[in-house]
Amino acid sequence: MTLSSITETRPLADGHQIPKFGFGTHLLSDQATMDTTIQTAWDAGYRLFDTAMLYRNEDILGNTLKTLALPRPDLYLTSKVAEAVQGYDETLKAVEGSLKRLQTDYLDLLLIHWPVREHFFDTWRAMEQLKADGKVRSIGVSNYTVAHLELLATQAKEMPVVNQVEYHPYLNQQALLDYDTENHIVTEAWSPLGRRAVLGDPMIKKIGDHHHKSVAQVILRWELQHGILPIPKSQHAERIVENAQVFDFELSDDELSMIDLLNKNQRTGNEPEIVYETGKQY
Repeated sequence: MTLSSITETRPLADGHQIPKFGFGTHLLSDQATMDTTIQTAWDAGYRLFDTAMLYRNEDILGNTLKTLALPRPDLYLTSKVAEAVQGYDETLKAVEGSLKRLQTDYLDLLLIHWPVREHFFDTWRAMEQLKADGKVRSIGVSNYTVAHLELLATQAKEMPVVNQVEYHPYLNQQALLDYDTENHIVTEAWSPLGRRAVLGDPMIKKIGDHHHKSVAQVILRWELQHGILPIPKSQHAERIVENAQVFDFELSDDELSMIDLLNKNQRTGNEPEIVYETGKQY
């Protein structure tokens, strides 16, 4: 399997296309840093930019995209519905706010950030309505387990085309990935480097040395070859560029298997089931 370009896309189940690689904006909280970072990412070939209501930076990202005059048709914008504004009417209103802050007429992809029991089906109905109204082109979820997806399928008119979850060598969530794949759901990886927890792994370093690549590049390549859409984030220009340079080498089947065996079911973020029950992150 060879991926030749960061700007290439892959199909979604709804007929739209999504870039194979993304850029996360979590923790980018001031205008100057956002401007510089997005310009660097754009120049490196990134086209998918991922934000969320919870990040409180949609307005800053919107200003950046306007200032840099990046062509909207070439951008792929993702945002996410926060737990506090879930529910049918609340979600519709909240997304109008996101569109205003991002200074765009539509989102390419809208996700439910975390599943919440109290508003589980009503929020998804609102997502379907927003797509029907043309406010978003594709709809998906984030941090949903197999159980959440199976529950959603009992009432959804259409299923998510994306499930964005924590995914890295220490948490490879193989059962969830298998379910997503079987049901034509693209799995995106937030925290694709395990919030740096995996970067000191000696075995991955050995593989990287063999390919003359960094540990981060090996991990991102491992995810790509497993059909994952990684969304790394960084404020450092050299890392932004380095993370994008993963389309010029390929891991062997043995190397993929060795990284697979590193799984520890080790989360760096919240447990989805707890957020589902409480409606709050912890």
